[in-house]
Amino acid sequence: QVHLVESGGGLVQAGGSLRLSCAASGRTFSTYAMVCWFRQAPGKEREFVAAVSRGGRTTYNEDSAKGRVTISRDNAENTVALQMNSLKPEDTAVYYCAATLVWGSYSDRASYEYWGQGTQVTVSS
Repeated sequence: QVHLVESGGGLVQAGGSLRLSCAASGRTFSTYAMVCWFRQAPGKEREFVAAVSRGGRTTYNEDSAKGRVTISRDNAENTVALQMNSLKPEDTAVYYCAATLVWGSYSDRASYEYWGQGTQVTVSS
């Protein structure tokens, strides 16, 4: 059985940084076609943040993440990290790690069959 567990969330001041981590059990990350991060703010739709492919290719949400966020995978440690810098209050959300075994639209939540429970990120102004 596959489990994804996120960690690293918390409260940070605007301009600060956080590093989120997603750990997998039941299957190694190297077997997933894509691993990604989504986020969901209160009252809003779940939004794509960043994705990394099996081969290490990265893709970002141009509007909200580009230039401030870095996604990386460590196949040896079986983790995927999301480094977030220059955080803004509008980055406040629950951040979810998700993974899929098959190729699809990286920014479409329906592409991912495995999801973690999420980790809360709160950015104060």
